[in-house]
Amino acid sequence: MEIIDEVFEIILERKKEAPEGSYVAQLMFGGQEKILVKIEEESAEVIQAARIEIREELVHEIADLIFHVLVLMGYEDITPEDLSAELRSRMK
Repeated sequence: MEIIDEVFEIILERKKEAPEGSYVAQLMFGGQEKILVKIEEESAEVIQAARIEIREELVHEIADLIFHVLVLMGYEDITPEDLSAELRSRMK
């Protein structure tokens, strides 16, 4: 998806430039553990939103989770193309 690539590029820019006040830069500076804690929090929020069955809330929480997974991918130098290749390999 095009938006995933756009968001990922911004994440990489923030990783490289580390502008003051950047949330992504703060996560990157905090290292893998800080990013993983956020993913864990966002995963729990996705589960809660699914259970209360409010679609808009679920969409919001899924977007938060995907965003933080993209941050982890950027931290670990995993690209959306890497992810696409892995998903394609599972379709065979």
